[in-house]
Amino acid sequence: MQRPRVKVVDVLKLEPPRSGVRVKGWLRTVRDSKQVVFLEINDGSCFASVQAVCPAALANFEQVRKLTTGSAVEVVGELVASPAAGQRVELQATEVIVVGLADPSFPLQKKRHGFEFLREIAHLRARTNTFGSVFRVRSTLAQAVHQFFQDRGFAYVHTPIITAADAEGAGEMFRVSTLDPDNLPRVDGKIDYTQDFFSRPTYLTVSGQLNGETFAMGLSEIYTFGPTFRAENSNTTRHVAEFWMIEPEMAWTDLDDDADLAEAFVKHLMRTALDHCADDLAFFNKQIDPGLIARLQHVVDSSFERMSYTEAVRRLEQSGQKFEFPVFWGANLQAEHERHLTETLVGRPVFVTDYPTEIKAFYMRRNDDGKTVAAMDLLVPKIGELIGGSQREERLDVLTGAIEHAKLSPVDYSWYLDTRRFGSVPHSGFGLGFERLVMYVTGMENIRDVIPFPRTPRNCDF
Repeated sequence: MQRPRVKVVDVLKLEPPRSGVRVKGWLRTVRDSKQVVFLEINDGSCFASVQAVCPAALANFEQVRKLTTGSAVEVVGELVASPAAGQRVELQATEVIVVGLADPSFPLQKKRHGFEFLREIAHLRARTNTFGSVFRVRSTLAQAVHQFFQDRGFAYVHTPIITAADAEGAGEMFRVSTLDPDNLPRVDGKIDYTQDFFSRPTYLTVSGQLNGETFAMGLSEIYTFGPTFRAENSNTTRHVAEFWMIEPEMAWTDLDDDADLAEAFVKHLMRTALDHCADDLAFFNKQIDPGLIARLQHVVDSSFERMSYTEAVRRLEQSGQKFEFPVFWGANLQAEHERHLTETLVGRPVFVTDYPTEIKAFYMRRNDDGKTVAAMDLLVPKIGELIGGSQREERLDVLTGAIEHAKLSPVDYSWYLDTRRFGSVPHSGFGLGFERLVMYVTGMENIRDVIPFPRTPRNCDF
């Protein structure tokens, strides 16, 4: 009976000698020294590869000599201690099966390629060291998200992707329609959406928050983790049109409770990455972002600072630092302000709370001062904002007024207002952009490099 495949990650843990080890993977390199061929095999299960030593005695040795980088192979042999530096074991091949020969035009021939080039072949970049590591870390973090909330009794809610409500009120939404764009039905010159699939204008969601709040009003603690969409014509390193959001919502809580959960959540994610992605983080620390591991450990070990927006602006104004964007009360804090606050003025993660009403969303609870809302942003060294959250406005009359002030229709949000009409309670929540988290944990500087297939303006090729 044929022995089953052993993943490379498990092969590298075995104690030699071990006969009949079967490995399947793709070739990173092929070295031919006439009487022996060295194959470097990686199957994506870990950062490291295993070397197979193929002697001339192999029945298909001449075929093995013609193997190319990227080819898929199955190798059976004896695992032995390796005499070569940098590897503990190697596989002395007794059988090599060519599963899929790679065409010589395989584009990943070099050890390192520019990230911009690799974005053009996103369907192949998981074969590289960098992106194999990125997406293993991403997978580990995704599992850690669920573990954190499940351990705390939160219910996982799947909120809709198609919606008629703009959760942010910014209007940057993708339209969803089955109408023929070349033959749009019109009444009095306007598009007749009653003939559309949902009989009204609908969009891809920018957030699951509003729907999540309705479930928190019945289940107390819930979280969402799913794709969201923003039709923002931006080509920065921090924006994509499709991204994933983690959004917990909690009944019976205030802003302090919200910040407590956010701090515990971030520390859990960082600790999980440090504990379970050591090899991948070591690669990032060496090749991508020196100091990464120390920074993540610092977040885990730190007590997060908390200060009001007013205090943050005062400290930035008094710092003497020259900023590209001026700092003044009422202005949105820019990344340069957030980084200076966390990296220089405080030296650790900071919750900034109680922002001016006019620069925050309609659903945030109005404070008694009449000028600010019970909002909080978690700022971390290097990237700035990682989490945005708030205590939600639970008072029906105040929320209705905020919706009208934002020039939104209370009729369109009648279902949302019902949660305040029928047994309203104090509640809070936050949102964490998953890709921004992965950027922080890996040190990658472009959001396009931490999502499998980035969707950006004029780019939807894969």
